[in-house]
Amino acid sequence: MLLVINSNNTNTVFGVFDGYEKRGAWRISTDARRTADEYAVWLTQLMALEDIHRHHIDGVVLSNVVPQTSFHMKTLCTRYFGGEPVTVGDPNVKIGIRVLLDRPEEAGADRLANAVAARKRYKMPGIVIDLGTATTFDVLDAEGNYCGGAISPGITMAFEALYMGAAKLPRIEIRRPAHVVGHATVSAMQSGIFWGYIGLIEGLVARIEAELGSKMTIIGTGGLVPLIADSTKIIQHVDLDLTLLGLVDIYNLNRPAAG
Repeated sequence: MLLVINSNNTNTVFGVFDGYEKRGAWRISTDARRTADEYAVWLTQLMALEDIHRHHIDGVVLSNVVPQTSFHMKTLCTRYFGGEPVTVGDPNVKIGIRVLLDRPEEAGADRLANAVAARKRYKMPGIVIDLGTATTFDVLDAEGNYCGGAISPGITMAFEALYMGAAKLPRIEIRRPAHVVGHATVSAMQSGIFWGYIGLIEGLVARIEAELGSKMTIIGTGGLVPLIADSTKIIQHVDLDLTLLGLVDIYNLNRPAAG
């Protein structure tokens, strides 16, 4: 079985796959102070609840966008799961698509994994919208090559900015408001952020399609996509496991030779 690790700015997701069958997935807040031993105690106990033992793991693939956690993540893999992980972004790791950026080394590992998974599973050209700490738009051409995209603050970040930057605005729940026109401070804040992000998504997709002269397949992923997807017709596919599946694809492309 394969251990898949996706370490992002807010959360780190660990998944175990048997082929492409997900046997379990667990989420923990990303903390640069957390040691490999702490990760191991937490993770192995959760795996045991699904009857998975660490000795069942015969490979690890890692996507990490938080450099401060790299040492502990790689130590976790080598000490408790049998060896060096296949690490997305390492120069010797193949991803199977071309990265058509001015500086390809700047592409986030999670965004590359999303692109790899989307190319394999959906009609191209396409856009992957990842609603996480940031809201990212990753553009793939007709051959599934990674062309770049757009990055904006995530929904949670926007709510926190309102709370932190305006003395009289409260910290509030992220949810779809009943009306666009808010009749109180909380409903006005919820409308501005929620419907504002719907407008952001719809507007950017329209501009990308106009710039490239092509209709795109739109795939939504990330922890907040269930909140947004039902309120816009732009997102055609919701795939919460897209990043993890892309990491499985990348591992299979770089699978260490047996023996």
